Amino acid sequence: MVSGTYLDHAASTPMRPEAIEAMLPFLADHPGNPSGSHGGARVAKTALETARETVAEVLGARPNEIVFTAGGTEADNLAVKGGARAARRRGLDGVVTTAFEHKGVLAAAHRLESEGFRVSEAEVTASGLVDVADLAGKLDSGTALVSVMAVNNELGTIQPLPEVAAAVRATAPQALLHTDAVQAVPWVDVAILAGGWDLVAISGHKFGGPKGVGVLVVRGGVPLDAEIEGGGQERGIRAGTVNVAGVVALATALRVTHEQRSEETRRIGALRDRLRDGLLAAVPGAFVNGAPDSTTAGHLHVGFPGIESEALLVMMDQRELYAAAGSSCSSGATEISHVLVAMGMDRDAATSSIRLSLGYASTDADVDTALAIIPRAVAQLRAPVRK
Repeated sequence: MVSGTYLDHAASTPMRPEAIEAMLPFLADHPGNPSGSHGGARVAKTALETARETVAEVLGARPNEIVFTAGGTEADNLAVKGGARAARRRGLDGVVTTAFEHKGVLAAAHRLESEGFRVSEAEVTASGLVDVADLAGKLDSGTALVSVMAVNNELGTIQPLPEVAAAVRATAPQALLHTDAVQAVPWVDVAILAGGWDLVAISGHKFGGPKGVGVLVVRGGVPLDAEIEGGGQERGIRAGTVNVAGVVALATALRVTHEQRSEETRRIGALRDRLRDGLLAAVPGAFVNGAPDSTTAGHLHVGFPGIESEALLVMMDQRELYAAAGSSCSSGATEISHVLVAMGMDRDAATSSIRLSLGYASTDADVDTALAIIPRAVAQLRAPVRK
Protein backbone atom coordinates (compact mmCIF):
# COMPACT_ATOMS: atom_id res chain seq x y z
CA MET A 1 0.00 0.00 0.00
CA VAL A 2 0.99 3.65 -0.23
CA SER A 3 3.90 4.89 1.87
CA GLY A 4 2.93 8.07 3.67
CA THR A 5 -0.51 9.66 3.76
CA TYR A 6 -2.00 9.73 0.29
CA LEU A 7 -4.69 12.32 -0.47
CA ASP A 8 -4.23 12.46 -4.24
CA HIS A 9 -6.61 9.76 -5.44
CA ALA A 10 -8.01 12.07 -8.13
CA ALA A 11 -4.59 12.01 -9.77
CA SER A 12 -4.17 8.25 -9.50
CA THR A 13 -5.46 5.55 -7.18
CA PRO A 14 -3.49 2.64 -5.73
CA MET A 15 -4.27 -0.53 -7.63
CA ARG A 16 -6.93 -2.71 -6.06
CA PRO A 17 -5.58 -6.09 -4.88
CA GLU A 18 -8.20 -7.87 -7.01
CA ALA A 19 -6.94 -6.05 -10.11
CA ILE A 20 -3.33 -6.99 -9.40
CA GLU A 21 -4.30 -10.62 -8.90
CA ALA A 22 -6.22 -10.68 -12.17
CA MET A 23 -3.39 -8.99 -14.04
CA LEU A 24 -0.45 -11.12 -12.93
CA PRO A 25 -1.13 -14.28 -14.99
CA PHE A 26 -1.14 -12.21 -18.18
CA LEU A 27 2.18 -10.65 -17.25
CA ALA A 28 3.87 -13.91 -16.30
CA ASP A 29 2.15 -16.94 -17.85
CA HIS A 30 0.15 -16.00 -20.94
CA PRO A 31 2.27 -14.25 -23.60
CA GLY A 32 -0.13 -14.84 -26.49
CA ASN A 33 -1.19 -12.02 -28.81
CA PRO A 34 -5.01 -11.87 -28.86
CA SER A 35 -4.91 -11.25 -32.61
CA GLY A 36 -3.29 -14.64 -33.23
CA SER A 37 -4.92 -18.00 -33.93
CA HIS A 38 -3.00 -20.60 -31.88
CA GLY A 39 -3.94 -21.87 -28.44
CA GLY A 40 -1.87 -19.36 -26.52
CA ALA A 41 -3.39 -16.50 -28.50
CA ARG A 42 -6.87 -17.83 -27.87
CA VAL A 43 -6.29 -17.67 -24.10
CA ALA A 44 -5.47 -13.99 -24.45
CA LYS A 45 -8.40 -13.43 -26.81
CA THR A 46 -10.82 -15.08 -24.40
CA ALA A 47 -9.58 -12.95 -21.51
CA LEU A 48 -9.84 -9.81 -23.65
CA GLU A 49 -13.41 -10.50 -24.70
CA THR A 50 -14.47 -11.50 -21.18
CA ALA A 51 -13.08 -8.19 -19.94
CA ARG A 52 -14.93 -6.38 -22.72
CA GLU A 53 -18.21 -7.94 -21.60
CA THR A 54 -17.59 -6.89 -18.00
CA VAL A 55 -16.80 -3.29 -18.97
CA ALA A 56 -19.83 -3.12 -21.24
CA GLU A 57 -22.16 -4.37 -18.54
CA VAL A 58 -20.95 -1.81 -15.97
CA LEU A 59 -21.03 1.09 -18.43
CA GLY A 60 -24.42 0.26 -19.86
CA ALA A 61 -23.14 -0.59 -23.34
CA ARG A 62 -22.87 -3.56 -25.67
CA PRO A 63 -19.54 -5.41 -25.90
CA ASN A 64 -19.06 -4.31 -29.52
CA GLU A 65 -19.30 -0.69 -28.35
CA ILE A 66 -16.21 -0.97 -26.13
CA VAL A 67 -12.88 0.24 -27.54
CA PHE A 68 -9.78 -0.23 -25.41
CA THR A 69 -7.19 2.57 -25.44
CA ALA A 70 -3.96 3.48 -23.67
CA GLY A 71 -5.79 5.76 -21.22
CA GLY A 72 -8.32 8.52 -20.79
CA THR A 73 -6.42 11.15 -22.75
CA GLU A 74 -6.21 8.90 -25.80
CA ALA A 75 -9.89 8.04 -25.45
CA ASP A 76 -10.78 11.75 -25.30
CA ASN A 77 -8.65 12.55 -28.33
CA LEU A 78 -10.14 9.69 -30.32
CA ALA A 79 -13.65 10.82 -29.41
CA VAL A 80 -13.25 14.56 -29.99
CA LYS A 81 -11.02 14.57 -33.06
CA GLY A 82 -12.27 11.31 -34.54
CA GLY A 83 -15.93 12.20 -34.03
CA ALA A 84 -15.64 15.75 -35.38
CA ARG A 85 -13.58 14.78 -38.41
CA ALA A 86 -16.03 12.05 -39.37
CA ALA A 87 -18.96 14.46 -38.90
CA ARG A 88 -17.36 17.01 -41.19
CA ARG A 89 -18.08 14.67 -44.10
CA ARG A 90 -21.75 15.27 -43.29
CA GLY A 91 -21.25 19.02 -43.51
CA LEU A 92 -20.92 19.67 -39.77
CA ASP A 93 -18.09 21.84 -38.46
CA GLY A 94 -18.97 23.08 -34.96
CA VAL A 95 -17.40 21.83 -31.73
CA VAL A 96 -18.73 22.98 -28.35
CA THR A 97 -17.07 22.16 -25.05
CA THR A 98 -16.60 23.89 -21.69
CA ALA A 99 -13.91 26.22 -20.40
CA PHE A 100 -12.85 23.84 -17.63
CA GLU A 101 -12.50 20.52 -19.43
CA HIS A 102 -9.45 18.33 -18.96
CA LYS A 103 -6.58 19.40 -21.21
CA GLY A 104 -7.01 16.15 -23.14
CA VAL A 105 -10.30 17.54 -24.44
CA LEU A 106 -9.30 21.20 -24.76
CA ALA A 107 -6.09 20.42 -26.64
CA ALA A 108 -8.00 18.16 -29.03
CA ALA A 109 -10.56 20.92 -29.61
CA HIS A 110 -7.82 23.45 -30.27
CA ARG A 111 -6.28 21.08 -32.81
CA LEU A 112 -9.61 20.93 -34.59
CA GLU A 113 -9.81 24.72 -34.53
CA SER A 114 -6.50 24.84 -36.41
CA GLU A 115 -8.11 22.58 -39.02
CA GLY A 116 -10.96 25.01 -39.62
CA PHE A 117 -13.58 23.81 -37.15
CA ARG A 118 -15.62 26.38 -35.24
CA VAL A 119 -14.77 25.79 -31.58
CA SER A 120 -16.66 27.36 -28.67
CA GLU A 121 -16.21 26.99 -24.91
CA ALA A 122 -19.26 27.32 -22.68
CA GLU A 123 -18.96 29.36 -19.51
CA VAL A 124 -18.75 27.85 -16.05
CA THR A 125 -20.55 29.02 -12.93
CA ALA A 126 -18.76 30.17 -9.79
CA SER A 127 -19.84 26.91 -8.14
CA GLY A 128 -18.02 24.80 -10.72
CA LEU A 129 -20.86 23.68 -12.97
CA VAL A 130 -21.27 24.15 -16.71
CA ASP A 131 -23.65 26.98 -17.59
CA VAL A 132 -26.17 24.96 -19.61
CA ALA A 133 -27.93 28.06 -20.95
CA ASP A 134 -24.64 29.49 -22.22
CA LEU A 135 -23.75 26.14 -23.80
CA ALA A 136 -27.16 25.96 -25.49
CA GLY A 137 -26.58 29.42 -26.97
CA LYS A 138 -23.43 28.17 -28.68
CA LEU A 139 -25.21 25.33 -30.50
CA ASP A 140 -26.53 25.44 -34.05
CA SER A 141 -27.58 23.07 -36.81
CA GLY A 142 -23.94 22.73 -37.90
CA THR A 143 -22.63 21.52 -34.53
CA ALA A 144 -20.68 18.30 -35.01
CA LEU A 145 -19.75 17.40 -31.45
CA VAL A 146 -20.40 18.54 -27.88
CA SER A 147 -17.98 17.51 -25.11
CA VAL A 148 -18.81 18.02 -21.42
CA MET A 149 -17.01 16.17 -18.63
CA ALA A 150 -19.03 14.09 -16.19
CA VAL A 151 -17.07 15.13 -13.08
CA ASN A 152 -14.55 17.95 -12.95
CA ASN A 153 -11.12 16.59 -12.15
CA GLU A 154 -10.06 19.42 -9.83
CA LEU A 155 -13.27 20.31 -8.01
CA GLY A 156 -15.13 17.01 -8.15
CA THR A 157 -18.33 18.74 -9.24
CA ILE A 158 -20.80 16.40 -10.96
CA GLN A 159 -22.01 18.00 -14.17
CA PRO A 160 -25.69 18.04 -15.25
CA LEU A 161 -25.25 15.73 -18.24
CA PRO A 162 -28.98 14.99 -18.71
CA GLU A 163 -29.70 18.73 -19.01
CA VAL A 164 -26.85 19.17 -21.45
CA ALA A 165 -28.07 16.27 -23.57
CA ALA A 166 -31.58 17.68 -23.68
CA ALA A 167 -30.29 21.07 -24.84
CA VAL A 168 -28.15 19.50 -27.54
CA ARG A 169 -30.88 17.21 -28.84
CA ALA A 170 -33.27 20.17 -29.05
CA THR A 171 -30.97 22.49 -31.00
CA ALA A 172 -28.26 20.36 -32.63
CA PRO A 173 -29.78 16.91 -33.13
CA GLN A 174 -26.98 15.74 -35.45
CA ALA A 175 -24.24 16.50 -32.93
CA LEU A 176 -22.37 13.72 -31.19
CA LEU A 177 -22.30 13.82 -27.38
CA HIS A 178 -18.96 13.04 -25.71
CA THR A 179 -18.19 12.97 -22.00
CA ASP A 180 -14.88 12.59 -20.25
CA ALA A 181 -16.05 10.36 -17.39
CA VAL A 182 -12.55 9.64 -16.12
CA GLN A 183 -13.20 11.15 -12.67
CA ALA A 184 -16.74 9.83 -12.39
CA VAL A 185 -16.37 6.06 -12.12
CA PRO A 186 -15.66 5.73 -8.37
CA TRP A 187 -18.51 8.04 -7.37
CA VAL A 188 -21.46 7.79 -9.78
CA ASP A 189 -23.06 5.17 -12.00
CA VAL A 190 -21.76 6.27 -15.40
CA ALA A 191 -24.34 4.10 -17.16
CA ILE A 192 -27.03 6.33 -15.64
CA LEU A 193 -25.34 9.74 -15.62
CA ALA A 194 -24.14 9.38 -19.22
CA GLY A 195 -27.03 7.27 -20.47
CA GLY A 196 -27.61 7.99 -24.14
CA TRP A 197 -24.29 9.78 -24.67
CA ASP A 198 -22.55 8.65 -27.85
CA LEU A 199 -18.95 8.64 -26.62
CA VAL A 200 -17.82 7.98 -23.03
CA ALA A 201 -14.17 7.90 -21.91
CA ILE A 202 -12.76 6.32 -18.73
CA SER A 203 -9.26 5.51 -17.45
CA GLY A 204 -8.23 2.52 -15.32
CA HIS A 205 -5.91 4.19 -12.85
CA LYS A 206 -8.66 6.46 -11.50
CA PHE A 207 -10.54 3.58 -9.86
CA GLY A 208 -7.94 1.04 -8.80
CA GLY A 209 -6.82 -0.30 -12.17
CA PRO A 210 -3.41 0.13 -13.79
CA LYS A 211 -2.04 3.19 -15.53
CA GLY A 212 -1.87 3.18 -19.32
CA VAL A 213 -5.21 1.57 -20.13
CA GLY A 214 -8.58 3.16 -20.79
CA VAL A 215 -11.89 2.74 -22.57
CA LEU A 216 -13.95 4.65 -25.07
CA VAL A 217 -17.59 3.66 -25.38
CA VAL A 218 -18.65 4.19 -29.01
CA ARG A 219 -22.40 3.70 -29.11
CA GLY A 220 -24.43 2.35 -31.97
CA GLY A 221 -21.82 2.43 -34.70
CA VAL A 222 -21.03 6.15 -34.32
CA PRO A 223 -18.51 6.92 -37.08
CA LEU A 224 -15.01 7.88 -35.90
CA ASP A 225 -11.84 8.63 -37.80
CA ALA A 226 -9.06 6.58 -36.23
CA GLU A 227 -6.19 8.38 -34.50
CA ILE A 228 -3.89 5.33 -34.52
CA GLU A 229 -3.80 3.32 -37.75
CA GLY A 230 -2.00 0.21 -38.87
CA GLY A 231 -4.07 -2.81 -37.89
CA GLY A 232 -7.57 -4.11 -37.57
CA GLN A 233 -7.69 -4.29 -33.78
CA GLU A 234 -10.68 -2.82 -31.93
CA ARG A 235 -12.77 -2.92 -35.11
CA GLY A 236 -10.23 -0.72 -36.88
CA ILE A 237 -10.92 2.20 -34.56
CA ARG A 238 -7.73 1.82 -32.54
CA ALA A 239 -4.86 -0.12 -34.12
CA GLY A 240 -2.19 -1.90 -32.10
CA THR A 241 -1.87 -4.99 -29.94
CA VAL A 242 -4.24 -4.64 -27.01
CA ASN A 243 -2.74 -4.55 -23.51
CA VAL A 244 -4.45 -7.73 -22.32
CA ALA A 245 -3.01 -7.66 -18.80
CA GLY A 246 -4.03 -4.04 -18.36
CA VAL A 247 -7.50 -4.61 -19.80
CA VAL A 248 -8.14 -7.59 -17.53
CA ALA A 249 -7.05 -5.55 -14.51
CA LEU A 250 -9.15 -2.55 -15.58
CA ALA A 251 -12.25 -4.70 -15.97
CA THR A 252 -11.71 -6.29 -12.57
CA ALA A 253 -11.21 -2.92 -10.86
CA LEU A 254 -14.28 -1.54 -12.63
CA ARG A 255 -16.43 -4.46 -11.52
CA VAL A 256 -15.26 -4.22 -7.90
CA THR A 257 -15.71 -0.45 -7.87
CA HIS A 258 -19.23 -0.80 -9.23
CA GLU A 259 -20.17 -3.50 -6.72
CA GLN A 260 -18.79 -1.57 -3.76
CA ARG A 261 -19.65 1.99 -4.84
CA SER A 262 -22.60 2.57 -2.52
CA GLU A 263 -20.77 1.37 0.57
CA GLU A 264 -17.50 3.09 -0.32
CA THR A 265 -19.02 6.45 -1.19
CA ARG A 266 -20.82 6.53 2.18
CA ARG A 267 -17.63 5.70 4.07
CA ILE A 268 -15.39 8.01 2.04
CA GLY A 269 -17.93 10.81 2.13
CA ALA A 270 -17.92 10.66 5.91
CA LEU A 271 -14.12 10.86 5.93
CA ARG A 272 -14.17 13.81 3.53
CA ASP A 273 -16.76 15.62 5.66
CA ARG A 274 -14.70 15.13 8.80
CA LEU A 275 -11.62 16.44 7.00
CA ARG A 276 -13.51 19.45 5.66
CA ASP A 277 -15.13 20.32 8.96
CA GLY A 278 -11.87 19.89 10.83
CA LEU A 279 -9.95 22.17 8.49
CA LEU A 280 -12.63 24.85 8.48
CA ALA A 281 -12.68 24.80 12.28
CA ALA A 282 -8.90 24.78 12.73
CA VAL A 283 -7.84 27.27 10.04
CA PRO A 284 -9.28 30.79 10.27
CA GLY A 285 -10.70 31.97 6.95
CA ALA A 286 -10.49 28.57 5.25
CA PHE A 287 -13.03 28.09 2.45
CA VAL A 288 -14.29 25.31 0.18
CA ASN A 289 -14.48 25.63 -3.61
CA GLY A 290 -17.25 24.09 -5.70
CA ALA A 291 -20.91 23.33 -5.11
CA PRO A 292 -21.14 21.14 -1.96
CA ASP A 293 -24.38 19.48 -3.07
CA SER A 294 -22.90 18.56 -6.45
CA THR A 295 -19.47 17.30 -5.43
CA THR A 296 -18.30 13.69 -5.25
CA ALA A 297 -17.63 12.00 -1.94
CA GLY A 298 -13.89 11.94 -2.58
CA HIS A 299 -13.08 15.54 -3.52
CA LEU A 300 -12.26 18.45 -1.21
CA HIS A 301 -10.94 21.60 -2.91
CA VAL A 302 -10.09 23.96 -0.08
CA GLY A 303 -8.39 27.34 0.22
CA PHE A 304 -6.37 28.98 2.99
CA PRO A 305 -6.08 32.76 2.57
CA GLY A 306 -2.67 34.26 3.13
CA ILE A 307 -0.58 31.34 1.90
CA GLU A 308 0.70 29.99 -1.42
CA SER A 309 -0.57 26.51 -2.19
CA GLU A 310 2.76 25.34 -3.56
CA ALA A 311 4.56 26.28 -0.35
CA LEU A 312 1.94 24.41 1.65
CA LEU A 313 2.27 21.33 -0.55
CA VAL A 314 6.05 21.35 -0.10
CA MET A 315 5.64 21.38 3.68
CA MET A 316 3.06 18.61 3.46
CA ASP A 317 5.34 16.57 1.22
CA GLN A 318 8.18 16.89 3.72
CA ARG A 319 5.84 15.23 6.22
CA GLU A 320 4.83 12.55 3.69
CA LEU A 321 1.33 13.97 3.25
CA TYR A 322 0.59 13.95 -0.47
CA ALA A 323 -1.95 16.13 -2.28
CA ALA A 324 -2.18 18.46 -5.28
CA ALA A 325 -2.72 22.15 -5.99
CA GLY A 326 -5.41 23.94 -7.91
CA SER A 327 -2.56 25.78 -9.61
CA SER A 328 0.79 24.72 -11.00
CA CYS A 329 4.19 26.37 -10.68
CA SER A 330 7.21 26.28 -12.93
CA SER A 331 10.45 28.21 -12.62
CA GLY A 332 8.93 30.32 -9.88
CA ALA A 333 6.10 31.65 -12.08
CA THR A 334 2.65 30.65 -10.93
CA GLU A 335 0.01 29.87 -13.52
CA ILE A 336 -3.51 29.73 -12.14
CA SER A 337 -5.42 26.58 -13.01
CA HIS A 338 -7.64 27.07 -16.04
CA VAL A 339 -10.45 25.44 -14.05
CA LEU A 340 -10.32 28.13 -11.36
CA VAL A 341 -9.98 30.87 -13.97
CA ALA A 342 -13.09 29.57 -15.73
CA MET A 343 -14.98 29.83 -12.43
CA GLY A 344 -13.98 33.48 -12.12
CA MET A 345 -11.90 32.92 -8.99
CA ASP A 346 -9.51 35.73 -8.13
CA ARG A 347 -5.78 35.07 -8.14
CA ASP A 348 -5.31 35.14 -4.35
CA ALA A 349 -8.06 32.59 -3.73
CA ALA A 350 -6.85 30.38 -6.57
CA THR A 351 -3.20 30.32 -5.52
CA SER A 352 -4.12 29.53 -1.91
CA SER A 353 -6.24 26.48 -2.81
CA ILE A 354 -5.32 22.80 -2.82
CA ARG A 355 -7.13 19.61 -3.80
CA LEU A 356 -7.39 16.86 -1.20
CA SER A 357 -8.84 13.74 -2.81
CA LEU A 358 -9.76 10.49 -1.10
CA GLY A 359 -10.46 7.03 -2.46
CA TYR A 360 -11.18 3.43 -1.61
CA ALA A 361 -7.86 3.09 0.26
CA SER A 362 -8.41 6.17 2.47
CA THR A 363 -8.69 5.67 6.23
CA ASP A 364 -9.53 7.54 9.42
CA ALA A 365 -5.80 7.67 10.11
CA ASP A 366 -5.28 9.61 6.87
CA VAL A 367 -7.75 12.24 8.01
CA ASP A 368 -6.17 12.39 11.47
CA THR A 369 -2.76 12.98 9.91
CA ALA A 370 -4.03 15.69 7.58
CA LEU A 371 -5.80 17.48 10.43
CA ALA A 372 -2.61 17.36 12.47
CA ILE A 373 -0.31 18.63 9.72
CA ILE A 374 -2.23 21.10 7.53
CA PRO A 375 -3.42 23.63 10.15
CA ARG A 376 0.08 23.81 11.66
CA ALA A 377 1.67 24.24 8.25
CA VAL A 378 -0.77 27.01 7.33
CA ALA A 379 -0.10 28.79 10.62
CA GLN A 380 3.63 28.54 10.02
CA LEU A 381 3.29 29.97 6.51
CA ARG A 382 1.14 32.82 7.80
CA ALA A 383 3.55 33.71 10.59
CA PRO A 384 5.39 37.01 10.00
CA VAL A 385 9.03 36.70 8.96
CA ARG A 386 11.34 37.84 11.74
CA LYS A 387 14.30 39.99 10.75
